[in-house]
Amino acid sequence: MTSTFRTLTVPLDGQQFAGGLPSFLVRDDVLCWTRREAGLVGFGEITRFTATGPERFLEADIWWRHLVLETEIADSVELPGTGPVAFGSFAFSKTSAHESRLIVPEIVVGVRDGQAWLTQLTFDDGPLTPEGALTALDRWLGSSSTAETTTAAADSGGDGTPGKVPATAGGAVVRPLPLAAGATLHTGSLSEEDWKAAVAAGVAEIRTGALEKLVLARDIVATVPTGVNAAKVLRELAGRYRECWTYGVDGLVGATPEMLIQVEGRTAQARVLAGTLDRRDAHGEDGLPLDYATRVLAGSEKQRHEHEIAIQSLTTQLAPFSEAMNAHDEPFILELPNVWHLASDVKAELAEVEGHVPTCLALINALHPTAAVCGTPTQVAGALIRKLEHLDRGPYAGPVGWLDAAGNGEWGIALRGAVIEGPDTVRLYAGCGIVDGSQPEAELAETWAKFRPMLESLGIQN
Repeated sequence: MTSTFRTLTVPLDGQQFAGGLPSFLVRDDVLCWTRREAGLVGFGEITRFTATGPERFLEADIWWRHLVLETEIADSVELPGTGPVAFGSFAFSKTSAHESRLIVPEIVVGVRDGQAWLTQLTFDDGPLTPEGALTALDRWLGSSSTAETTTAAADSGGDGTPGKVPATAGGAVVRPLPLAAGATLHTGSLSEEDWKAAVAAGVAEIRTGALEKLVLARDIVATVPTGVNAAKVLRELAGRYRECWTYGVDGLVGATPEMLIQVEGRTAQARVLAGTLDRRDAHGEDGLPLDYATRVLAGSEKQRHEHEIAIQSLTTQLAPFSEAMNAHDEPFILELPNVWHLASDVKAELAEVEGHVPTCLALINALHPTAAVCGTPTQVAGALIRKLEHLDRGPYAGPVGWLDAAGNGEWGIALRGAVIEGPDTVRLYAGCGIVDGSQPEAELAETWAKFRPMLESLGIQN
């Protein structure tokens, strides 16, 4: 390929596709970041960057900035997400063998504030024209019927073998659920009893004063003999969880309610969640369900304490990059189809650091992992996670999203998701914030509420 990276962005008639951007989720190898009818969808791949270890964010940042430095950009739309774009997914842990990645697609369709556009990206020498970009898009959409369902994140199995499913603990079906025809559900790294013991051990450590909060995750493995259709899963998630950000990157799929960092110009925003209530717990309660959620979540000292730790974690790490910052004085109740969350939005005006505004990947390097997905203090919680979980989280609870050449980007935390490990196998992840008042049985039930979006999208649970 040539050394010149070139992009062409042209307007699209958004009226031509009913249902907004989710209507483009037709291939199992699609790259996507959507919310409601807006976002970005990518097809193909012209280059990628991979890294592991503690410097993965900064290494990716350097690679991207070098790539776009001399890019020839033709952009008649000029919105966040136009021009050069990469989709990304990063491992949760600096010790993970899972490869973090930035992927540059060949074609991107974007929708924002009612405007739609098409971007073609290439290293080839041939002319870039609107007609050529539309032809390339039609080619990708036209071949959607032949897309394979084998997209799998590299070394997602946790043992370094692409697509290989590690042995499960005991191999037993973990819970009586309405299963899709022939589907099976197995425990992952820990059985339910062992995971509850890990929660109890975490609470004991908290009571020694070693840490304030710990986030423990667990995994389950679903086998669907009829095959895993990633595009269908993404469409289901986008339709059911419209207030979440639906993501798909290299076999990592999900719909996260938590925004780690969103950067537009000099403005950065985040949505922090901590405190969860299963909506099924409201059955039989008097009054409005939202009133029940407000009473149980906002009125709970345990839930408020957990939420305050998460807010403090984010704002403390973001402050050195900000000229001004504001957050909700009181958290609000975020209503999702499966759960309610205590949520707070944080907004900051970014300051110049050494002569330039920090990039979104530089911010992620400072912010990740937050107390919402790790605990506090971070180093103590991280070490305890490795000791108690017996699990390589891979991309689960890591940053997932996109960035453009202008420094804009949206990066959520990869929650409510799964990794497609093979044509009929999916590994699902869920975690809970553990504090002094946590009860192992209640935390286990919370993981099942958080598994529900993926289970439903796979047709496994009603």
